[in-house]
Amino acid sequence: MIHNVHQREYRATEDQLGALLDQVAEPGGLWPSRWPPLVLDRPLEVGADGGHGPIRYQVVDYQPGRRAVFKFQEPTDLDGTHSLEVLPGSRPGTAVLRHELTGRPRGLGLLNWTLLIRRLHDALLEDLLDRAGHAVGDPPARPARWSVPVRISRGLIGLRADAKVAD
Repeated sequence: MIHNVHQREYRATEDQLGALLDQVAEPGGLWPSRWPPLVLDRPLEVGADGGHGPIRYQVVDYQPGRRAVFKFQEPTDLDGTHSLEVLPGSRPGTAVLRHELTGRPRGLGLLNWTLLIRRLHDALLEDLLDRAGHAVGDPPARPARWSVPVRISRGLIGLRADAKVAD
């Protein structure tokens, strides 16, 4: 089983983060521009199909401003979901943006996750959390930096280190 969580608390309201979550698939929205864009076949809603790069999924739960759950679709070698959720923060005036991936690998899924996908996934999510911080006026003290393995992996799949894929 693969379980991967990224979250960050911001000096922002749940409504501010919720508005970003609702725009995750919109050009210039929450999705980081240095990665293949998240594209859906219709607005973010239950039943919307799409993905980013070769990763395909369908929206299986959507609570506007609070939560979006995506179920991986074949040919992805992971049977599971990933979600974005807005949660209350630990202090007044704060809120948390949380991403959780849970799945059971199929075929070579565990090997692919371990050798390539995890590094790229983690880097993308940290970029997304940085972008959220900038959008709500609470940028990170230390922005996420890509490791050498992430830069090499991006090169292997044809993404330049400085590429701005979509805005």
